[in-house]
Amino acid sequence: MKILYICTHNRCRSILSEAITNQIASGIIEARSAGSQPAGVVHPLSLKYLEQCGYAIQGLQSQSWDDFANFHPDVVVTVCDSAAGETCPLYFNDSLTVHWGLKDPSKVDGSEAQIEQAFLACISEIVSRVEQLKSLAAKDLDRADLKVALAAIGAH
Repeated sequence: MKILYICTHNRCRSILSEAITNQIASGIIEARSAGSQPAGVVHPLSLKYLEQCGYAIQGLQSQSWDDFANFHPDVVVTVCDSAAGETCPLYFNDSLTVHWGLKDPSKVDGSEAQIEQAFLACISEIVSRVEQLKSLAAKDLDRADLKVALAAIGAH
């Protein structure tokens, strides 16, 4: 299964999702991330907390969804509300699309401990969703059933 995580700026939540998916579901799911208006740089705390939690950070970069015209994902997952409201490029028309809203830990304004907690909570939520996604990828679901199952993962 090929999955593309979309977040408007592709600097935090989509990056976290890409790294976690590729490590947890290696060999089953190939994940990438992109943005409609990429920041051009990954948020440094995304890298810090991924690494702290034992996830590989090599090669992570903020990219445009235009860079993935030839990727042909099976599933496009938006992880921020603003990206969910955007119209995806035509080259994603054959992909299933689903919204898995995540709170943006990079927007937390508080102490270092509060910011760390926000990142760790986001990472934990992504891990939970990816574990469910991994089990879905192993099943032979038709397109309609897969869409329902993917939406249910994001609803929790």
